[in-house]
Amino acid sequence: MVATPDYVEFLREQFAPLGPIATRRMFGKTGVFHDGAMLGVVADNTLYFRVDDDNRVMFAEARSHPPLSYIKNGTSIDLAFWRAPDRLFDDPEEFANWARAALAAARRVATKRNSAPRKRAPRKTRPGKQHDR
Repeated sequence: MVATPDYVEFLREQFAPLGPIATRRMFGKTGVFHDGAMLGVVADNTLYFRVDDDNRVMFAEARSHPPLSYIKNGTSIDLAFWRAPDRLFDDPEEFANWARAALAAARRVATKRNSAPRKRAPRKTRPGKQHDR
């Protein structure tokens, strides 16, 4: 379920130390973006921060809930978004630190994605047509 308008406004207040956020409906959830980087997802008015190898330990040590996931062909697929610990919403400074860690992870993911060589589909030839090489 996507984030309610009230929850989005609540998140805008929480993220204010980082600057403005943008939200976008995605696959029945709400993506949370800062400067074009997707640092969070909201599902059922619950915030999940972007996690990668560099900040995963911080979530595990906080006993943050496991990743947001979905079922595809009977198999659970974990996404790289872990639930924000509830205590963060009572401590604006700690929330900002976690948000910055999620933003850094989002930027690392985007950098990897943009620097990876793109796979090209094999060139198709029409039946009965030969190419000279």
